[in-house]
Amino acid sequence: MKDLSQLDVKGRRVLLRVDLNVPLDGDVITDDGRIRASLPTVKDLVGRGARVVACAHLGRPKGSPNPKYSLAPVARRLGELLGAEVAFAADVVGESAQAVVAGLQDGQVALLENLRFEPGEESKDEAQRTEFARKLAGLAELYVGDGFGAVHRKHASVYDVPKLLPHAAGGLITTEVGVLRRLTEEPERPYAVVLGGAKVSDKLGVIANLLTKVDRLLIGGGMAYTFLKAQGYEVGQSLLQEDQLDQVRGFLDEAAKRGVELVLPVDVLAAAEFAEDAEYEVVDATAIPADRQGLDIGPRSRELFAGKLADARTVFWNGPMGVFEFEAFSGGTRAVAEALIASEAFTVVGGGDSAAAVRRLGLAEDGFSHISTGGGASLEYLEGKTLPGLAALEE
Repeated sequence: MKDLSQLDVKGRRVLLRVDLNVPLDGDVITDDGRIRASLPTVKDLVGRGARVVACAHLGRPKGSPNPKYSLAPVARRLGELLGAEVAFAADVVGESAQAVVAGLQDGQVALLENLRFEPGEESKDEAQRTEFARKLAGLAELYVGDGFGAVHRKHASVYDVPKLLPHAAGGLITTEVGVLRRLTEEPERPYAVVLGGAKVSDKLGVIANLLTKVDRLLIGGGMAYTFLKAQGYEVGQSLLQEDQLDQVRGFLDEAAKRGVELVLPVDVLAAAEFAEDAEYEVVDATAIPADRQGLDIGPRSRELFAGKLADARTVFWNGPMGVFEFEAFSGGTRAVAEALIASEAFTVVGGGDSAAAVRRLGLAEDGFSHISTGGGASLEYLEGKTLPGLAALEE
């Protein structure tokens, strides 16, 4: 894969695909982590005199303009972080985009409106996608792919445009791929993986693949209750995927066969309802009352998980241990994060809700070896899948 240093960018228009899919409250950005992660590549290009045409998606507007998903607030924040104005195009490949791009001088940055306002961006019709890719490529002379959070998507800006322009990978993608190779090729052992989040079904492939690579697999979050039910325990009103029970029993058998230590919660915070101020009690994970639901791992589980991570040399964490958005049920996620910070392991936070939790809980990001910008992309890589965006950059 060609890296950024191999492109001569001075005075040339560079289409830079970044991941700026940040959470918004109205037009207020509530977590600018992905914008900050894009800065090193943007600054590199600016410093070398490129005319940067940044493009990205936000949310799921489903192929038509929607003010709710405008990138205008992102353009303002990017400009603040760069200390220079970022010109904003009111469309993606239309008159505004063409005018804004034509007005760029060396070392200046523009941001196009949300790529997903155009139906060709996500189209499964190759002809429609290619037509849009040609229009997008027509705005620039070079392409740099740096939107790691989107490389698992076969979208025009990620997969098709690199085929039309001389291209290279940006610094963020180069870093992310290096980290993932370290997790998959020769990880230092003991190698522990912590998986959480709501659904087992979201992580079937990655669990199956990791069982061939890891020494310990710690399961928390909503998905833990399907594992507990698969062992025959009552889980009350907790999140449960009945249709995944046979699959999970297979995982339990495979872990035992391979000698992988599979660690489940031993106690949980069982609440009367799903609410921030819900009444709750600490109960054994094997005896959750029928009228209660588990919303976080309990104090003994937190201690257990921290102990299992203490001597690890490599740790990958994806998914919260409970409903971390509610203060009362954030303790399990905090305990795992703090255990990673305290360890001497190579620690990787696998993007998505885990990365958001680190910032929401006020934990130092530099306490981890790496915080990924792409949870879905990371999981698919660890599952062993080919990521279209990376494949296109390697051509």
